[in-house]
Amino acid sequence: MPTKITSRAVIGEFYRRLAIKDGASWLNALGMFFDSDQASEEYPWIGDAPVMREWLGGRHAKGFRENSITVKNKHFEATIEILVRLMRRDKTGQVMVRIGELATRTNSHWASLVSTLILNAEASVAYDGQFFFDTDHSEGDSGVQSNDIAVSLAALPVAAPGTPTVPAVAAFQQAILKAVVQIASFKDDQGEPMNEMAQEFLVMVPPSLSFVAANALTVPRGTALEEQNPLGEFRITPVTNVRLGAWTDKFAVFRADGEVKPFILQEEDGGVQIKAKAEGSEFEFDNDAHQYGVDTWREAAYGYWQHACLATLTA
Repeated sequence: MPTKITSRAVIGEFYRRLAIKDGASWLNALGMFFDSDQASEEYPWIGDAPVMREWLGGRHAKGFRENSITVKNKHFEATIEILVRLMRRDKTGQVMVRIGELATRTNSHWASLVSTLILNAEASVAYDGQFFFDTDHSEGDSGVQSNDIAVSLAALPVAAPGTPTVPAVAAFQQAILKAVVQIASFKDDQGEPMNEMAQEFLVMVPPSLSFVAANALTVPRGTALEEQNPLGEFRITPVTNVRLGAWTDKFAVFRADGEVKPFILQEEDGGVQIKAKAEGSEFEFDNDAHQYGVDTWREAAYGYWQHACLATLTA
């Protein structure tokens, strides 16, 4: 006779699966995780460190710039209800499968938050007061800079570039290179290059561009395409984000090896908690069921626009 599943076992299985961190693998490359101990946190450090200068007349200390961003935590929850008879009769482990799914969905919530930021980035403000993806960022001595570029396929040095929604592999390589070079060209508020040491990038594409992206970045050795590959000096990882299905002719490139990331991921101390109405509760008595509720206080926000570039393909 199978042993009845207890609430203690359910909660233990949730935390075990949660610790596996089976959410989107790209989050660590693009997001900075911060603990929070209050309703909101201010980030005045979003900016650039000073450059080395000749010692003339003593030290010239550079403080935090006036620009900053405040991130307010939001309360998120997910609740599952399980009948007591299912916990008593579960011979095939279906209850634990559902609990595992709840943990997986909890882990993937960060990907949902950041993907929403990416989708809305052409119309949502970053720390500098401009849209995150915009054509006229400017700070101090940086000059006007764009991380929202259009790439004309007809202007690329390839014989058959394809179309904006179905680009040729060689054309897509060139388009990625243009976005990488755009990121590398960004200057800080002192007019100094920000990304000259960048070597690792992440190319995020919608499902419709996943095949061409994979082929553009996985070039067989010894082929003509490898010899012509303009991306050889960089380490570039392709990522298909199914949450960007609304995109058909655009993709985003992010710097993946910077100290400051394109996105801020903030969560209150304690992280994810699971609570139960279980054995001996009034809810069990009235409904012959248990409820397991997951909740946390967190939010995602824009960080460094200088480590990101949106590329829209045109004919």
